[in-house]
Amino acid sequence: MSITTNGTNGKASHTLHAYRVDGLGQRQSNSHQERVEEIFGADVFSERVMQQRLPKDVFKRLQRTILHGEPIDAALADIVAAAMKEWALERGATHYTHWFQPLTGLTAEKHDSFLTPDGHGGAITEFSGGALVQGEPDASSFPSGGLRATFEARGYTAWDATSPVFINRNGGTATLCIPTAFVSWTGVALDTKVPLLRSMDAVSEQALRILKVFGTDQGVTRVLATAGCEQEYFLVDRAHYFAREDLLACDRTLFGAKPPKGQQLEDHYFGSIPTRVIAFMSEAERELYRLGVPIKTRHNEVAPGQFEIAPIFETANVASDHQMLVMETLRRVAARHGLACILHEKPFKGINGSGKHLNWSLSTNTGVNLLDPRDETHTNMQFLVFLCAVIRAVDTHADLLRASVASAANDHRLGANEAPPAIISIYLGDMLSNIVEQLEKGGAKSTIKGGKLDLGAHALPQIPRHTGDRNRTSPFAFTGNKFEFRAVGSSQTVGWPATILNTIVADSLDYCATQLEKKVGQKFNEAKLQAAVRGLLQQIIKKHKRVIFDGDGYTEEWHREAAKRGLPNFRESVAALATLASKKNIDLFKRFRVLTRQEVESREHILLEKYIKQVMIEAETALVMGKTQILPAAIRQQTELAEAVAATAAADADASEARNALDAYIQTVNHLRNAIATLEEAVNGDHDGEILVHAKHVRDHVRPAMNALRDAADAVETCVASDLWPLPTYRAMLSIK
Repeated sequence: MSITTNGTNGKASHTLHAYRVDGLGQRQSNSHQERVEEIFGADVFSERVMQQRLPKDVFKRLQRTILHGEPIDAALADIVAAAMKEWALERGATHYTHWFQPLTGLTAEKHDSFLTPDGHGGAITEFSGGALVQGEPDASSFPSGGLRATFEARGYTAWDATSPVFINRNGGTATLCIPTAFVSWTGVALDTKVPLLRSMDAVSEQALRILKVFGTDQGVTRVLATAGCEQEYFLVDRAHYFAREDLLACDRTLFGAKPPKGQQLEDHYFGSIPTRVIAFMSEAERELYRLGVPIKTRHNEVAPGQFEIAPIFETANVASDHQMLVMETLRRVAARHGLACILHEKPFKGINGSGKHLNWSLSTNTGVNLLDPRDETHTNMQFLVFLCAVIRAVDTHADLLRASVASAANDHRLGANEAPPAIISIYLGDMLSNIVEQLEKGGAKSTIKGGKLDLGAHALPQIPRHTGDRNRTSPFAFTGNKFEFRAVGSSQTVGWPATILNTIVADSLDYCATQLEKKVGQKFNEAKLQAAVRGLLQQIIKKHKRVIFDGDGYTEEWHREAAKRGLPNFRESVAALATLASKKNIDLFKRFRVLTRQEVESREHILLEKYIKQVMIEAETALVMGKTQILPAAIRQQTELAEAVAATAAADADASEARNALDAYIQTVNHLRNAIATLEEAVNGDHDGEILVHAKHVRDHVRPAMNALRDAADAVETCVASDLWPLPTYRAMLSIK
């Protein structure tokens, strides 16, 4: 199975051979290869499987489809489908499904059996090329942002041959899953995959123009957008999860007083993984290996009960598919260990939330990482063009990048001391920042060297020192040979931010290529090229250097500095989403054939609608819990206090202190009652029905009222006897035993 990966040697694409991973995560010797293949990618219709099962000419034609986008004719599809069916049946599959990613942010599937009646009282197995290439799910019940009316039900799924077919095992059954795109009857994209694939074509086309200018395009037929997605998540005991309506309905706690011990001691991060958790991780990894997902790392994250899993780089659409499988697998396997996996960006107030860092790069199909700076970076003019193209893209389209990670859930996380701020900026590190400064003055003449660190003990080696530190406060940071987009939310599909990133970089590469082509001309001339590149880089840096910031993004000083620089600061999602369908952005998507005007406007509508629905579900859940669980518990506590005061007074003892405590507590309970009433009023508040107005009402009235109710309920929790409190506490939930 071929996996695109970014390595420190600058090779961005190579074949990662399947290998067995034991408890230590070590590669095994060649003698274990058979066992290796049983485990890694065993349920994937991989290149190796195709080569074994398809006629040689059919395999080559299919490879041309996968690598170069050549169309699949009916005869070829029938042969591939027959081989795929036999393989799936041998592995226990009884059904097949077109597996797609509608605009719900989740995956969808409709299972069809391989069995078909033969007309003689028996059955045969059947799976045609037509069934492989195209399906027809109902398109009326998925979000469309007004693109489809309820009665307009027809939609199509189309096989994405570039993403591996796999077998999903769940509930004792096995289903052949075919990754597909999802469009309406009119051909409008109703998913995250279609625009992602279009954006990958766009960035490839423009990157090839840059390579042609430099004369480095020999043998290169495609430039691949690659991605590696780190996934943070929480685990809680399943009994606690089901005892809380907020976790069940909202995947986050709407109430919960701060525990005495949170993450103050910083003892959870990279700590010893609890036994119960490592058992869960091992099983989840084994399932993911079988699905061909190249999981590489696992560790404790900063907050108690928080963990992380991360894969090796792959092409962006495969990485997006695999990321959805990671989330589904984590949830499914957690249940077998008596745990619940929470993917919400901020499930617990007062401790770090979860992100999904999108590591992104560009690679040629011949194995060259175009974002590898190499040793003498100041002489690597091609890399510097790609670098400056990204700088220009991020500055010009900061609104789009911010909108790509906008959600009600991510609003709880962005800007806190755990995640990058909502201000989009780029961290380059010492070496690249120094080169950028040199380029602004007319030309770069040197590259800062990292050197080595002497640790001062004879038993310890001297270790290489990088030329720049890492900046965890930056939303978009250069990290060696890739960019890390750290603002992506943990529950998000990465397909949408990757689409945005590919599109804005395609726009910048188009600009750079056009400028260089004009100045260099058709005939290659080294002197002309060097002069043209220097002039282009200097111009881009002077205009767009405002987006470069290597300091602490958490500080108020940076917020003031960013405002001086004119950088946009969309502090919450409604404001960010309202920019999505601006004329600038619609023109950008149309120019690179990524999204039509209708498709852009529909996504703005869908994302705003999702924001409204998500917050309203939370608000109504908070009201139910407040009225039926928290307030009754508070009243029981009040009754017990009142009885204690009466008993004390009846015994002719001094009841003044007890009475004062009761009075103070009654005020706390009344505050809770008032907060419930205020939220109820906000939930039922009038708005004119226009989607943006409704979203603003939710933001400005419902959310503040929810926060006030939470504060009141959390204050009550600290006063109510533990045997009366109806919910599992933070103290209990954040400790995995």
